[in-house]
Amino acid sequence: MRDLHDLELLIKSRIPIIVIESQEEARVVDICARMVNRLAKPLYKWTVTEGLLRLEAGYQAQKHNAKPSELLAQIKATSKAGIYLLFDFHPYLEDPIHTRYLKEIAQSYNELGHTLMLISHRLEIPAELKRFCARFELTLPDGKALQQLVIREANSWSRENPGRKVKTDPQTLGLLVNNLSGLTEGDAKQLIRGVIYDDGAITSDDLPKVMKAKHDLLGQDGILSFEYDTAKFSDVGGLANLKDWLKKREIAFDGDQSNDLDRPKGILLVGVQGCGKSLAAKAVAGLWSIPLLRLDLGALYNKYIGETERNLREALKAAEVMAPCVLWIDEIEKGLATTDVENGTSRRVLGSFLTWMAENKAPVFIVATSNDIEALPPEAVRKGRLDEIFFVDLPSRKTRQRIFTIHLKKRGLDPATFDIEKLAKACENFSGAEIEQAVVSTLYSARANEASPNTELVLAEITQTRPLAIVMAEKINALRAWAADRTVPAD
Repeated sequence: MRDLHDLELLIKSRIPIIVIESQEEARVVDICARMVNRLAKPLYKWTVTEGLLRLEAGYQAQKHNAKPSELLAQIKATSKAGIYLLFDFHPYLEDPIHTRYLKEIAQSYNELGHTLMLISHRLEIPAELKRFCARFELTLPDGKALQQLVIREANSWSRENPGRKVKTDPQTLGLLVNNLSGLTEGDAKQLIRGVIYDDGAITSDDLPKVMKAKHDLLGQDGILSFEYDTAKFSDVGGLANLKDWLKKREIAFDGDQSNDLDRPKGILLVGVQGCGKSLAAKAVAGLWSIPLLRLDLGALYNKYIGETERNLREALKAAEVMAPCVLWIDEIEKGLATTDVENGTSRRVLGSFLTWMAENKAPVFIVATSNDIEALPPEAVRKGRLDEIFFVDLPSRKTRQRIFTIHLKKRGLDPATFDIEKLAKACENFSGAEIEQAVVSTLYSARANEASPNTELVLAEITQTRPLAIVMAEKINALRAWAADRTVPAD
């Protein structure tokens, strides 16, 4: 009812062109058909394949005006006011003749009274038409409506399978409804049918698949990717302070505002390369059992003016649709760092991103990682934008023992057969990635020598490795000194 009221109000406000970006064509037609009698205007629908059709019983499509220029000429020449639904008109807005026709129809509203509705998945309105236009957005189904959709689809499945009912439980049903939030009715129905008709049940195993399918429907073309498998914190060695910080804030991120706690906004992970910043970002989503999205800032940039900022806005809007979620921005400095010689695009991207961070109300938790925090502008990392800056340092001996245990188990080896304490002592100044590579190299050496992996083989690989903390000692030491009194230790 809200859509019906709001759209009718726009038409009564005498706005000549209404822009609707939506894939739900049938829903737009239904809303317009329900209000047209009160407006005392005939309702028409136009497509390039069928031409112009008056949406009342007994009328046939007029194929002779299937061409846009012929259609607009006819509308301009028609003296009786009407409402015209023009579907997929976006390619024709680039033609100056069509633009001029639309402008003349809009300028003649007081004499003709025509309302044009441009309906497509995306519409870029020419500058000369913007003053005549208003945008209208269809509302998305709320939780109650989505639950009714699930019930209807479950009943439909039961009718097709007599004697059987869809199996689920209240908790899983509630999670499914939450995961469908932000989708149109048609898209939600499609995903619900996929879940139910697969095996006649709604289980927890279906939820990640629903989120992946939901992300695919958003179509971000590589800018915003869905990380299907998220690491558990059991797969991350060390980082005790970070784990504790996240566990304390999980209760405030689940959408329950009854506890009067402000929802956490995000964190920045700074540290030595290879020490687990990216793995920790993945693990946050695993700990909170929410989807993980990765924003590729490099893929945002486009040579056309304005497109980069649009790409960012659409990616962030998609993240809001996927909420609650973790938004992982790896090496954030590569996308937000600004210099005096760049062309201004990075500054506009930074401005758009900071505005979104300040105004966003959706439960989107940012986990940004950086290898060069000094390249970031201060306004991007101040308190209020992000909650905390954690420094991921080289692992301690205890953490190195844990990392060895994780990677030996991961490759089917029994840590009890290795001298873990001796290995951890031997690889001082090694990062987590370098420890993992030592284990991997050991397996290759063992295979080549037809031997079983053992402590001595691992020690041999450690001896042959020069860790980054030694190769780049000056830079690493400078980074650790910088972080000592500016960040919170993650471990």
